[in-house]
Amino acid sequence: MLGPAPTLAEFPHMQNSRPAEFIALVALLTAMVAMSIDTMLPALGIMATELGAYQANDRQYIILGFFAGMMFGNLIFGPISDSAGRKPTIYWGLAIYVVGALICATAQSFPLLILGRLIQGFGAASPRVVSMAMVRDGVAGNAMARVMSFVMSVFMLVPVLAPSIGQLVLFVTSWRWIFIGFIAAAALAAIWLATRQEETLDLDKRQTFSAAALAASAWEVVRHPVSLGYTLAVGGIFGAFTAYLGTSQQIFADQYQQGDYFALWFGGLAIAIAMAMIFNGRSVMEYGMRKISKCALRGFLLCWAIMVIANLFTHGHPPLALVGVFFFISFFCSGLMFGNYNAMAMEPMGHIAGMASAITSFLSSLVAVVFGGIAGYFYDGTLNPLGYTFFAFGLFALVFSEWAEAGRRKLVTKTAL
Repeated sequence: MLGPAPTLAEFPHMQNSRPAEFIALVALLTAMVAMSIDTMLPALGIMATELGAYQANDRQYIILGFFAGMMFGNLIFGPISDSAGRKPTIYWGLAIYVVGALICATAQSFPLLILGRLIQGFGAASPRVVSMAMVRDGVAGNAMARVMSFVMSVFMLVPVLAPSIGQLVLFVTSWRWIFIGFIAAAALAAIWLATRQEETLDLDKRQTFSAAALAASAWEVVRHPVSLGYTLAVGGIFGAFTAYLGTSQQIFADQYQQGDYFALWFGGLAIAIAMAMIFNGRSVMEYGMRKISKCALRGFLLCWAIMVIANLFTHGHPPLALVGVFFFISFFCSGLMFGNYNAMAMEPMGHIAGMASAITSFLSSLVAVVFGGIAGYFYDGTLNPLGYTFFAFGLFALVFSEWAEAGRRKLVTKTAL
């Protein structure tokens, strides 16, 4: 249980809106990224075929294009919101998001669809990044963690329900209406933000946007072994998840002939991440981020080592029930690592938290999009490539997380001397 909802006293920056409404608005803004990916997963094969994609694996670009656009958006919109304010920055992002969705909804060729997804992903980064800054403007520390737990409890419903919504649209009409739904959601978010939420960043707290400051922050993150190590570790785990998102429709619908039940499989497996977030929230104070993350990573590696062996004995077609169990376990482990690795990467960067957050998000996304995209494109109708690449991503995260810990211990020793 999350306990009673936050009260108005916990939000001193609010004048017109209520805490519950603010949490719901932030949840909607945050969920637009997951909604824009998960809702359309059942339609990937239909879209690629209708628009003339050359190969079956080309459908993965529909997901990767969105991630690539969001990667650059993460780098830009956070610093801009520190200068221009939270609400104007979200409006600009939503406008770009709508343009991208319109291009996708009317696309008559596959390359044009991918261009629309790039633009849509770039715009979606704004509500995702800036809504977190809106929360941080009003509350901090334990209070912020408490608010975010309520936000995430709403957010967790999206990957569970969104594929079913996409499947329902396909039963009734064309996949193009999924993008019309995205436009409607963006319009709802913009109207809600404009009419019910005041600006959270006061004029006297705004900072002039500086490319030089962003570059200096990037250099500080890159040269710090703890921040860089855990950022790259996040990229490794996120890369595995990116490869899964790109291939999940092919795995369940094509390889295992579960097209009619794809939404149920995807939503059921997404519950593992939700369970991990709840477990981590309840256990992190007792066991600590590092211990939980180490156990989770070793569980992830063990899971995929067994899956590699199972693939060898079944020629890449292990029983569907076994696949479901191992995906569930690995996603639970991934859910524990995502938040903890991000938090540990940001630990030394408190003095430049906003800029550092933009940089670490960009770097981890870059690793995930490049290597996750390459891994997904090796899908050959069996689970052999995915088993090898998931295990390799786990080893990648292990190497860089251990390097980060070695750097942290060296810094602690140096400080003590």
